[in-house]
Amino acid sequence: MTQRKKFIGICCFLGVTVLLVFAALYQKKEKKQEPLSATAFKLNTVVTLTLYDSKDEKLLQAAMDLCDDYEQLFSRTLETSELYQLNHGTLPLQEHAYTVSSETAELISKGLEYGELSKGAFDITIGPVSSLWDFTSEQKKVPTQEELDAALPLVNYQDVQVAKEQVTFAKEGMMLDLGAIAKGYIADRIKDFLLEHGVKSATINLGGNVLCVGNKPDGSPFRIGIQKPFADRSETIAVMDITDKSVVSSGIYERYFEQDGTFYHHILNPATGMPYDNHLVSVTIISDKSVDGDGLSTSCFALGLEKGMDLVNSLPDVQAVFITDDYEMHYSDGFEEEIKMQAVEE
Repeated sequence: MTQRKKFIGICCFLGVTVLLVFAALYQKKEKKQEPLSATAFKLNTVVTLTLYDSKDEKLLQAAMDLCDDYEQLFSRTLETSELYQLNHGTLPLQEHAYTVSSETAELISKGLEYGELSKGAFDITIGPVSSLWDFTSEQKKVPTQEELDAALPLVNYQDVQVAKEQVTFAKEGMMLDLGAIAKGYIADRIKDFLLEHGVKSATINLGGNVLCVGNKPDGSPFRIGIQKPFADRSETIAVMDITDKSVVSSGIYERYFEQDGTFYHHILNPATGMPYDNHLVSVTIISDKSVDGDGLSTSCFALGLEKGMDLVNSLPDVQAVFITDDYEMHYSDGFEEEIKMQAVEE
């Protein structure tokens, strides 16, 4: 073989080698860009956490474990939780006040704020009433009018006082239900944890409460769907471009059952103890913090289309989509200018 042919052969070999190296590096880079995700059943729902700019599985697991930690504080039904012990009077008591953790005190205070904002349409003292209903087990239960009449006098958010970590009830037998606001609070705490550990691109999905951390690594927004009522969670009625915001929906399709030809859902009216009947199917709130999205979605649903929309329009940095029982979508002021959304074709 001539020197020229050898030289050409070596060059070709080196060229192929360089291409293979670049290809391997490119594939490695592409692989690194694959998100790291975990899914588990927690908080009585399916929880999915996805990190787009981190491969730290221990960090992902630690974030997931926070759900268990907060469930031990906020669960109404878990007998070992702090809230359960508060509701049943087994926490330390001093001068008629129960001592709770700073997290529980903060969440109760937030719940009382939304009680005030909604003028009682949202009420975390619904516990004596919500405990009479059963939307989760096979034995669906509708309380009797006698049971409701006994429980309703204990429902009034103005009868709860929080001072630092001290909680006081005005009446014996009062019980708190933080289920309408707890997931939002937990999502916010998970976001704080991820930010503290350097994560700048992630999604936190707590069973429909979706909180976006930043945007995608390539700078594009996350695509978040509004669930189609009474359809599978994977079916959406519209998709929005979301960056560093929370998307929370409350609807009658989340937990419901039919009995003797009557439809019952889990969003209860504190005045009657029965499900709200106001021609709304769902309310979706887009806000900076998930706890506000949680509180507002339930509050606005409880208030109905007109008053609920008035509330959203009175607040800064909040947008909403209301879906009525004719499946028409109603938007808050400035929604279409602020949020890019695309309806999903049937």
